[in-house]
Amino acid sequence: MNDQKNMLLAIGLSALVLIVWQYFVGLPQMDKQRQEAQLKQQQTQQQQVPGAPGAPAAPAQPGSAAPQVPGQSAAIPGAQLTREAIIAASPRVAIDTTDIKGSIALKGARIDDIALVKFRETVDPKSPPIFLLSPSGSPHPFYSEFGWVAGSGAKVKLPNADTVWTQQGAGPLAVGRPVTLTYNNGEGLEFRRVITVDDKYLFTIEDSVANKTAAPISLFPYALISRHGLPPTLGYYILHEGLIGVLGEQGLKEVTYSDIEKAKEQTFKVTNAWLGITDKYWAATLLPENTANLQARFSAGTLGTLKTFQTDYLLDQQTIAPGATGTAKARLFAGAKETNVVDNYDKTLGLNRFELLIDWGWFYFITKPLFWVIDWLFRYLGNFGLAILAVTVIIKLVFFPLANKSYASMAKMKAVQPEMTAIRERYAEDKVKQQQALMELYKKEKINPLAGCLPILVQIPVFFALYKVLFVTIEMRHAPFFGWIKDLAAPDPTNLFSLFGLLPEPTAYLGVAIGSFLALGIWPIIMGVTMWFQMKLNPSPPDPTQKMIFDWMPLIFTFMLASFPAGLVIYWAWNNTLSVLQQSYIMSKHGAKIELWDNIKELFGKKKAPPAS
Repeated sequence: MNDQKNMLLAIGLSALVLIVWQYFVGLPQMDKQRQEAQLKQQQTQQQQVPGAPGAPAAPAQPGSAAPQVPGQSAAIPGAQLTREAIIAASPRVAIDTTDIKGSIALKGARIDDIALVKFRETVDPKSPPIFLLSPSGSPHPFYSEFGWVAGSGAKVKLPNADTVWTQQGAGPLAVGRPVTLTYNNGEGLEFRRVITVDDKYLFTIEDSVANKTAAPISLFPYALISRHGLPPTLGYYILHEGLIGVLGEQGLKEVTYSDIEKAKEQTFKVTNAWLGITDKYWAATLLPENTANLQARFSAGTLGTLKTFQTDYLLDQQTIAPGATGTAKARLFAGAKETNVVDNYDKTLGLNRFELLIDWGWFYFITKPLFWVIDWLFRYLGNFGLAILAVTVIIKLVFFPLANKSYASMAKMKAVQPEMTAIRERYAEDKVKQQQALMELYKKEKINPLAGCLPILVQIPVFFALYKVLFVTIEMRHAPFFGWIKDLAAPDPTNLFSLFGLLPEPTAYLGVAIGSFLALGIWPIIMGVTMWFQMKLNPSPPDPTQKMIFDWMPLIFTFMLASFPAGLVIYWAWNNTLSVLQQSYIMSKHGAKIELWDNIKELFGKKKAPPAS
């Protein structure tokens, strides 16, 4: 019976390790390969999309209470142009702030050219900046559009994606220097748009339309964010990438690209909402007034064979009398998901939990406070790696009373080890009596046999919270440690199986699926060694199966964590080291023998002397 239990335990632990590795490493890598193939196919398809840029608004649906928000516009026919060529081919107003550079297209008055100059594609400061928004017709169109649509059945000439607006005055859009665009439809309607930008990533768009005709007109203000082509995603199940919003009382809505492709469209009638499209570190979101009534929508479609994705909203109808002016206000966040910036917009604009634009995960109540502590320590230490080491010490201090109680109980168990062995021998044939006698011994000596598991169990949420912090917060992106670690959010770049750069990487000749498993950097090796020392601190389990599991566990975890962010591996190695010191101190204090050196000698063939009878 005992052998069966041990075998089931071994199988269960092995399966758990394989599932965790597959969940965090295997599946994302397979998904990445699939997406790379799809991306190549999309780039080929995009060259064949028919139609002209700036498709007009979709016609109103007969009998509907409100018209449809304009759909996506197609790419320029013929050979695909570069992003730079598309931008150079149309009249534009420059955007120039400390954090963003780009331009607004006068044709369509779209915000469709945003570069986040503080962030680079790689750790090399000379690498290209992150291009967030790009115009229609470029390789990866992603843009925002604002305007008016007419009521059902009305025939009004309104500005659309083909309309060329006129800039009033000169100069780029900058902080404290708004840009004013105008358009006259030649039929008695004059449109005016004032665009402002703050010192981060917030655009405010104030639209007005003056009715100089003899009849009232009914118009609906709209705003949209459109993305052409399925963007590459990391494929991690702990991270949302796709369409997102907090939609009033319906709360947070996270819709993946694949889900909206299946559903085609999701509509919501809400107030106090925001919505947009998010990547891991960047996002473009619409932030209407929190009192506005919205007909919001997530949708997916196609332009030729190219997939398209859109979030949009329509505001209440405005009836503008002759001689009167209708107004509408919209806001666009287009930038990096910096925690302090997002939180500040959430607070100052009175938004509905805009903080959830950052995917803090299920352990939000641990993850975000943990980030605050690390960020606070960073301000004093000047290095996020040192901040992680410092927060590990703080966590150890917080859990010290529990660890002290746990290790004290383990010390007592070692003290009564001869009695436990005698009980097992005495009742070798009667497992029930054996368990009863052991429980009586535990009760008499005030021992908790599960005490050794408690320090590990309580730190599991902390481990996953730290993993989440390293994985999703842009503050950790490209944050260096010391030596070869230039990015704490990326795996250790060194590899034992390439002799640390002397040989080709295993993925070059074994493929991603197998080669990525043979990625074993210096820090994962250090982590494995510290875990091995921690295991050897305790006496070897008497059962051979359990002993085998504990002997192999450090090696298995070394390979499993090799593809995790370097910051997490450094945390685990440092945590193991502190645990060895802490456990050694507490057990010495309680008079328990420290088994570390005896276990190491036994490993190299020097058996421990049997206890004196």
